[in-house]
Amino acid sequence: MPFPALDEVQGKLKAKQDELGKIFSEAGETLDFAKVESLPSGYTKGDTKRVQELVVALNDECTALGKEKDRLLPLEAAYKAAMDRRRAEQGLPPADESGDGAKDDPKRGGDGASLTLGEMFVKSAAFKSRARGAVGPESTLDFNPKTELKTTMTTTAGWAPQTTRSGVVVEFAYRPVQVLDLIPQANIDQVAYTWMEETTFTNSAAEAAEGGTYAESALALTQRTQAVQKVATWLPVTDEQLEDVTGIQDYIDGRLRLFLRLRLDSQALNGNGTPPNIKGILQTAGIQTQAKGSDTAPDAIFKAMTLVRVTGRANPGAIAMHPTDWQNIRLLRTADGIYIWGSPADSGPERMWGMPVALTDAITVGTSLLGDYATHCGLFYKRGIEVQITNAHASFFISGTQAVRADVRAVMVVFRPAAFATVTGL
Repeated sequence: MPFPALDEVQGKLKAKQDELGKIFSEAGETLDFAKVESLPSGYTKGDTKRVQELVVALNDECTALGKEKDRLLPLEAAYKAAMDRRRAEQGLPPADESGDGAKDDPKRGGDGASLTLGEMFVKSAAFKSRARGAVGPESTLDFNPKTELKTTMTTTAGWAPQTTRSGVVVEFAYRPVQVLDLIPQANIDQVAYTWMEETTFTNSAAEAAEGGTYAESALALTQRTQAVQKVATWLPVTDEQLEDVTGIQDYIDGRLRLFLRLRLDSQALNGNGTPPNIKGILQTAGIQTQAKGSDTAPDAIFKAMTLVRVTGRANPGAIAMHPTDWQNIRLLRTADGIYIWGSPADSGPERMWGMPVALTDAITVGTSLLGDYATHCGLFYKRGIEVQITNAHASFFISGTQAVRADVRAVMVVFRPAAFATVTGL
């Protein structure tokens, strides 16, 4: 029982496979394409680049024909099954592969039996042309649905298909936590973080003659204090959700913890310090600033590093930057068009002047913050993240609802403001 469309595709596929196999056979184990002689018209022996292009093209054609073959195989099976059912209804044996069965009559099979709608469609010129990748010609099927179409099962008038939800949960697109990874973190057991800052450092050390008076130096320290603040959130959830959905408690717990970390990540940079806000680095008095001006962005950032080294007496170790500003730096090119930060074919290092770049949109576009995060700042937790649940809220008890709350108490401290510098106008 032939299926012309599939036969044609299989024939083309075999021809392309044979052509490709012959090229590889002549090229040998070393794949020396200069030795290939079995080439189509327009190709010259020894032109290895053209032969390689031919190999790629033939492989692409084999891939496309293979996909077309895979598409037609189910149609062939459906066609043969329909033919066999039709012949069985007529009390005839199944048609063999030699072509016994359908004749050229678009409505009659080889045994004179009427063809089904599917059989006539497969035999139509429109289907055969479509299977070869062409469009048209238009075909008309001589089929009377009133007399020849039987009751059809559909999803609305038959058996509706069953669907089962997968375990995939697509997370909302949120800003990743970036800045917290730069800042040292530790625990404290008090309501404030208190430290001593050396505010007077007068070094009068000098050479002294025998019997001469020593030069007097001076030191003075000032106590500094930063109060612990609380970051909190809550979420209502029904009893049924908690009871009936597997893993819902872990999901809620994880998301609430993420909410708190995202807020801490932002506050560590931008918090204004007015309780209950945490004071972030950008709102700390005494950090330095370097304007870009007429400099390139890399030059301005290096000058800010020098400010940190000279005035802040610190070693800048990282830079926080908005992704848009990093994009502008990543795309910098020389006068002859060469990318400074690496070829577009490479991912490129997210580093500047040896410092890792933390990309965060928690910082304003056009401003970056670099400094000695590892030594001169810290995030201290009075208490880590705590998650609690209760129905003792408003009318939650009688409405079967639970309030899930999460909070954390922490304080952000900048020990030496001059160890940090912003670069503006990027």
